[in-house]
Amino acid sequence: MITLTEENYIKAIYHLGNNGINSVNTNAIAEAMSTKASSVTDMVKKLSEKNYADYKKYQGVTLTDDGRRVAVNIIRKHRLWEVFLVEKLNFSWDEVHEVAEHLEHIKSDKLIDELDAFLEFPTYDPHGDPIPDKEGNFKHIEKIVLAKAEVGSTYKCVGVDDTSSHFLKYLDSNNIGLGTIITIKHKEPFDNSIKIALENSEIVVSQSVAKNLYLKRV
Repeated sequence: MITLTEENYIKAIYHLGNNGINSVNTNAIAEAMSTKASSVTDMVKKLSEKNYADYKKYQGVTLTDDGRRVAVNIIRKHRLWEVFLVEKLNFSWDEVHEVAEHLEHIKSDKLIDELDAFLEFPTYDPHGDPIPDKEGNFKHIEKIVLAKAEVGSTYKCVGVDDTSSHFLKYLDSNNIGLGTIITIKHKEPFDNSIKIALENSEIVVSQSVAKNLYLKRV
């Protein structure tokens, strides 16, 4: 039986390793998990013994096929619960991440399959992240960050990289959400801030905002 802590480590390795593709060093895992490198080493050895990870000293950690399957399943559950919380329980998109962090560890496959069907098989969560299906397949969407958008072009907001409550509340306060139409008016060379036009207003956003907002050309 896999433990909650092991699941959290597997998910962290998956995200740090670019969806489980690349090797991840133990210091990066320690920072992500807010723990000591020695504790990470002990854990990845346990994960290796259970065939969830492949650990090579001084080379880092990669997930095995079994480890990637566990990670994708956790992500599926997390994002489905986020959809449920927003669509059925009226949570805002800045409230759901922490709650879903707990719900993602529920072990019942039947519950999650029924939840998926109840929600009519959503393909994206409230933050625009793709939800893998039961077989672990993700729906791909072409997108760029606002920082790389072209002046004079118009885009639709399709996701965020930063899902922190502070960032999402900032977007809400400026009437930016999934589906918002954004036209790029000007890029300021001095500080890389960007003037954008929304439906009824124009605002200037910082580079830190521009790097965390995903757009698709319309």
